Amino acid sequence: TPFCLSIKCLLGLALRQSLGMVENLLRLAGVDWKVPDFSTVCRRQKRLSVKLPYRPSCSALDLLVDSTGIKFLGEGEWKRKKHGAEYRRQWRKVHLGIDARTLEIRAIEITDNGTGDAPMLPELLSQIPADETLSSVSGDGAYDTKACHAAIARRNAQAIIPPRKNAKAWKSTQSGAASRNEALRACQRFGRRIWKKWSGYHRRSLVETKMNCFKRLGERVMARTFERQVTELHVRVALLNRFSQLGRPVTVAV
Repeated sequence: TPFCLSIKCLLGLALRQSLGMVENLLRLAGVDWKVPDFSTVCRRQKRLSVKLPYRPSCSALDLLVDSTGIKFLGEGEWKRKKHGAEYRRQWRKVHLGIDARTLEIRAIEITDNGTGDAPMLPELLSQIPADETLSSVSGDGAYDTKACHAAIARRNAQAIIPPRKNAKAWKSTQSGAASRNEALRACQRFGRRIWKKWSGYHRRSLVETKMNCFKRLGERVMARTFERQVTELHVRVALLNRFSQLGRPVTVAV
């Protein structure tokens, strides 16, 4: 049942807090499962392979990409603002690609905080099955690079990426240069505001909202090694996708 599926996803988060809480959740769910100790879960977490559940698109996929930081070392924001940071803080950078229609996370990459957004776009696109039609890829100005436009052009998709303010036209022989130069001419002639409205660029705000939901499950990771941190964040994405499949609110203008 959906209730039991939610219980399974919550087990990994609750194990770090209280084994008694997990036993109570299992008792409420009416299942006879043994509760593993923390050491067993920690050892298995490194080799755990998480498959992201998602609903296949009934039409061409519109992918929205962005990144955010998740802290794994350092004080909280309140203490830093009140008393200052006492030791170095460190983050992991989470790169996400979501379906604009279902708001499910379709691709995820975890890197250190020194990795830029643009180099990870081809990795995100490689997680989308080759037999699935990709209609468009939307991102901010950080993805306005030749490698990103070439990767999008190889999937025969439209790049909805605003050119940088000091951007110049690319040679027409480069892959993806045609759509990028067309966006540049539109911004120069009509203005960036009108181009964003015409191209549907403002849909990218949906991925920023998804980042907020992602951090609702915690603004930091508990694991200390990189492999376990990747697994922990993948479990979080699987949990969010499961919640999206159970239902989401529909907003209607009045």
